[in-house]
Amino acid sequence: MVVSYTQEHVYRHPWHRVTAAAWRKFTDPAAREAPLSHILDVETLSRDVDPRAGRLHAVRVIAGRPPPLPFLVRGLVASAGAGDLVLCVERTSVDAAARAMRVVYRNATFRRLVDVEEVCSYAPHPDRPDDWTVFTQETRIRCAPLAAVSAAVAEMVERRCAESFVQNAAKGMEVVERICEGLADGEK
Repeated sequence: MVVSYTQEHVYRHPWHRVTAAAWRKFTDPAAREAPLSHILDVETLSRDVDPRAGRLHAVRVIAGRPPPLPFLVRGLVASAGAGDLVLCVERTSVDAAARAMRVVYRNATFRRLVDVEEVCSYAPHPDRPDDWTVFTQETRIRCAPLAAVSAAVAEMVERRCAESFVQNAAKGMEVVERICEGLADGEK
């Protein structure tokens, strides 16, 4: 079974400000203290800039703490070789000329148990392209078909992961909004 959801949020800030804030979301010291305290570290693995085309491609790895797991699942996680650290790979493409940013996240740990893909996009709002930005998030969570996992347990893991992702997405949007406000104050 696959659990998926899509959500959309409108930032009342221009695209350049929102995307700058999104880049800073995981490295912002204030975010690390409260809303995104589960994030431990972010490292850039590669970055390719094409100044003529106005395009940027980057790959980062994000280390964090895993969400609390139900008792029944803890043993499966341990047997799947996962520990107290979650690693995700973030692949970002920015097309400045088109004012488009796409970020794809995939988990690198827990893959034998749960496969998660999150695709986020940032684009100018169709009605107010110079003032607002549309953020779209699509997440797909699939529990790997392990013989030791019954369908009911797999569904419970997928549901629990989806709940955690929805909560963390709200925290992430809160952080981006706060960073945007700070950037707007700096532009005055």
